[in-house]
Order: sequence, then C-alpha cells, then structure tokens
Amino acid sequence: MSQSAEKAGRKSGFFARLKAGLAKTAQGLSDSIGAIITGRTLDRAMLDQLEEALISADLGLATAEELVEALAKQKLGREVSDEEVRGALAGEIARILLPVARPLALDPANKPHVILVAGVNGTGKTTTIGKLAHQMRAEGRSVMLVAGDTFRAAAVEQLKIWGQRADCAVIARAETGADAAGLAFDAFAEAKAKGTEVLIIDTAGRLQNKAHLMDELKKIDRVLKKLDPSAPHTRLLVLDATTGQNAHNQVEVFKEAVKIDGLVMTKLDGTAKGGVVVALAKRFGLPIVAIGVGEAIDDLRPFEAEAFSRALLGLS
Repeated sequence: MSQSAEKAGRKSGFFARLKAGLAKTAQGLSDSIGAIITGRTLDRAMLDQLEEALISADLGLATAEELVEALAKQKLGREVSDEEVRGALAGEIARILLPVARPLALDPANKPHVILVAGVNGTGKTTTIGKLAHQMRAEGRSVMLVAGDTFRAAAVEQLKIWGQRADCAVIARAETGADAAGLAFDAFAEAKAKGTEVLIIDTAGRLQNKAHLMDELKKIDRVLKKLDPSAPHTRLLVLDATTGQNAHNQVEVFKEAVKIDGLVMTKLDGTAKGGVVVALAKRFGLPIVAIGVGEAIDDLRPFEAEAFSRALLGLS
C-alpha cells in the first residue's frame, strides 16, 4: 500500500471513529430536525424549534441564534427537507470552526519547544501528553516529559508509563508534593543542555483548590522565562467534552492564570454532546489543536472543522 493510500485510510478510519463518537448528538439533532422539518415551508415557528434543538446539543444560546439566523437568510419561506437543513447548518458550523482549526505548530528555533499542559484532573490531560509525545517521536523528534502534577503519585506513574510507550525520558521528583515550578525549571535546563526538541510539562488540576492551582501555574510560567523569556512557547488546555457547558467555566478559570494558546478536546467517543466544541469556538476563539475520540494511542488527531461539522449533523 502506498503512503498516500495508507494516510487516506487512517483519515477515513478516524472520521468513522469521530462520527461514532458524535453519534449520540448527531442522532438527537437528526431526530429533532426530522420532526421539525417535514417538507413544509420553513417559517419562524420552525426556526424557534430548531434553535431549541441546537441549544439542547450544547451549542449554546449565542451559537444557536447565529446558526438559525443564517439559516433564515438562506431558506426562510422556502420548502426544505431535513437533510437540506442539516447540510446548511453543517456549513454554517464549519464557518465558525474553520478559524480555530489550527494544528499544533512547533518552532524549530526553540530548542526545546516548551509545551505547558493544563487541565482539570480527569480530563485526560496526562493521556493527551502521552499521545502527543508518541506522535512527535513517530515524526523523529526528541521529546522529554515533565511530571509536574507532583501531588498525585498516580499521575506521575501514568506519565512514566506513557514515557516508556513513546520512548522518551520522564523527569520527575521522588517525593510527593515537590515544587512543580522548580522541577519544570530543572527539566528545561536539562532539555536545553541535551538539545531536546520538545519539552512537555504536565501540571496539577486540583480545581477545588483554585487559588493554589492558579498560583502554581503562574509560578511555572514565570520560572521558565528565567531560561527563555519566550517560554513556555505553547500553553494547551485539555477539556473533557462530556462536561458540556462546564467547559466554559474551566476555560475562564485557567485563563485567569496563564495565557491559553490552544485547546485539546478529549472524550468525543460516545458520551459527549459534541456541540460544546462549537460553543467554545464561538465564545473564546481559541485554536482547537486536537481532539480525542478514544483510548487508543492514535486516537488524538488534529481538529478538522468540516469533518467535525458533518459528523455532528450525522452527514457522511
């Protein structure tokens, strides 16, 4: 099999997993739109019902209103089918998502390129780091991981396991509760000395202790600048798509501490309402660099606006 055919196969397989992951949302939206649009002329009453269906899929009020008004401009007063409406909505959703669909970019001038990864415990943050490391190693890059969630021994051990899978070093402290900023500083210095290309730093996600968490993130961000004023070069926030509208609150909380350069959406694998991705794009405009659609090592992939939009509406 040629490389292009193999790549196309992987892409097709990923879309199938994405579509399966969004099946719950897609089925709900399809059923709702099918019940509303029955071959009749599209009127305002039907548009109001469509808005409610979109809100129920976690797209949020502002996004739902924008989508419905765009649909009204195109189709109001015309006889439409439910598939035609789903296609129009998918196109409008893709328009919202296209500006934020930006793959993670590494600057070769930074050696290492430092990626600081934040997120609430349980979002899949450590697993995401492992998958990113695996992808970068597959590209031939040298990668070092930092177990900055020093308060959770389980998180440190999990990162070490991923380090073994991805064949990259993991820098950690033996004692629980060690200073995460000091660890990040030492790891950065070691990575610079070794000429490592990418340094990925895990952080604590104890949101119940918000003030301490924010102070710790600020400190890590600050001490890294002592070695390189431009570091960290990328700050990623990992969000669990199953949390729905609570994801908005998490973005707000973490933005209080550090600048967020991009989002990674995880667990789009069957239980999430998916529409929250569109709502976050509309509200914050932050790049969505990747999405996770399962537990397998290759189930973290760059975010594609059109593929996501069509999967969300149950279109092939």
